[in-house]
Amino acid sequence: TGKAATASATASEAIFMVSACWLVCPSPDLHDSDGVPLLARGRENCRMTAPTDVDLQQLARAVGDRLLARSETLVTAESCTGGWIAKACTDVSGSSRWFQGGVVAYSNALKAALLGVSEGLIAQHGAVSESVARVMAAGVLTRTGSTVAVAVSGVAGPDGGTADKPVGTVWLAWAWREPDGSLR
Repeated sequence: TGKAATASATASEAIFMVSACWLVCPSPDLHDSDGVPLLARGRENCRMTAPTDVDLQQLARAVGDRLLARSETLVTAESCTGGWIAKACTDVSGSSRWFQGGVVAYSNALKAALLGVSEGLIAQHGAVSESVARVMAAGVLTRTGSTVAVAVSGVAGPDGGTADKPVGTVWLAWAWREPDGSLR
């Protein structure tokens, strides 16, 4: 499966990060409603500002445009965001041409039942981990006919964090289907 990242974030910022990271630092012509660039390249690779609903819709539209240009579709597997990534996608008019849907698997039991995340993996690494996010992305992609999947798992807060995984820890992963049908 694709890439994963951690960051301290609110749920809406996590949605923004998913869109932004999937776009891999989109062109500088993407700006927030005040004209400030949403992403700036730098030593940290991507620096993000807090997104507005308008920003999220603009990013979702950009993701959709790229998917359409490649004749691809997107599916989501969400935990801490509770479906907000899917909402951001479906807020875009015409998104049914590129967005298939999503799975909200907040509990570990649903991560196992719907996405194929093993109880052993959760026991070993915790639900909020790179390993689990990667399996969530591959699992939702395997269970759908989509070509691209994004997954997110994290500690949204305001409580529930630990010293190892404080509130705001978010893991993102994505997977895609190769032309031969194999997953990456």
